[in-house]
Amino acid sequence: MPPASDRVPWAFDDLLVRARALARDGRRALLGIAGSPGAGKTTLAERLVAALNADGPPWAAHVPMDGFHLADAELDRLGRRDRKGAPDTFDAAGYAALLRRLREEEDEVVYAPGFERVLEQPLAGAIPVPPGARLVVTEGNYLLLAEGAWGRVRPCLDEVWFCEIAEDERIGRLVARHEEFGKDRAAAVAWVLGTDQRNADLIATTRERADLVVPATALPALPPAEG
Repeated sequence: MPPASDRVPWAFDDLLVRARALARDGRRALLGIAGSPGAGKTTLAERLVAALNADGPPWAAHVPMDGFHLADAELDRLGRRDRKGAPDTFDAAGYAALLRRLREEEDEVVYAPGFERVLEQPLAGAIPVPPGARLVVTEGNYLLLAEGAWGRVRPCLDEVWFCEIAEDERIGRLVARHEEFGKDRAAAVAWVLGTDQRNADLIATTRERADLVVPATALPALPPAEG
């Protein structure tokens, strides 16, 4: 596999072909989509799953990493709430354990947690992954991070794609997201340029570990509040 920097841009139809190929041998495959906050991970995952399921019985499922956010009460106890979204504000070991279950337990429903954007809280057992799901698309910031329990994530995934977007566009979309979910403009900008940017700088260092870098042009007209 060539390094990420040597790979050419792909169109969305190419991504669909590549995603379909992951599950061709009949076993369940897991595709990870990584990238910085606001880069379009959720949008790409949702569009892939919708397109793959459009022609017949659903066989692809979407399981976001965000369900493994620690609850605000636990972040308060740990003194980390002002850094919500940093690597140590997630249950990385729990996320890796879920990915192992998804790979190994193909004959029963596996429940994954979701994340409620308005409340900014995880929701246990919100996402059922049925036995018929041959491809699970999971997305989040830290899929390629090697430190601590995050290092258990990458070996569970068949491929990981990295969403890349121009930095000014990413920041603008992220500010809009924070405003949509309740922050005023000044607070949104401060959070994006502070906590979110520190996380984005860390995530950028993992880019070269991706199997494929997905440019924003593969998904035209991305909405401002996703991924």
